[in-house]
Amino acid sequence: MKISTRGRYALRFMIDLAQHNQDSFIPLKDISERQAISIKYLEQITSLLSKYGLLKSVRGPQGGYKLAREANNYTVGEILRITEGDLAPVTCLEADAINCERRPFCSTIKLWEGLQKTINNYLDNITLDQLIVEPESLDYSI
Repeated sequence: MKISTRGRYALRFMIDLAQHNQDSFIPLKDISERQAISIKYLEQITSLLSKYGLLKSVRGPQGGYKLAREANNYTVGEILRITEGDLAPVTCLEADAINCERRPFCSTIKLWEGLQKTINNYLDNITLDQLIVEPESLDYSI
């Protein structure tokens, strides 16, 4: 599993919104400049995140984006699953995978299931708020 640019940029975008969280909407141009990400790329990301209800948006001169919830109510896992799709380390564990005929006698399936569980548990226990307030305290041990 490799996190794409879209997933990494989506996290940077969401962190930026959380860091600049106020009552007003933040223009995409401001985030684009701060994060050095093109507006076109951010538009693709915001479209996807908005579709899943992670953002509030307003069009027009005073328009922009803001988080739909508090930063501590977003997990890295949630954001990455929206932007990356399934985080399964091998295709046979993906949600829409066709049952593998080798699964009953596969000697590595438990390895991959354990890795998937570890990845999901780790990413689902890190919030945007933690990435902003206490990034040094993240526990990287497994």
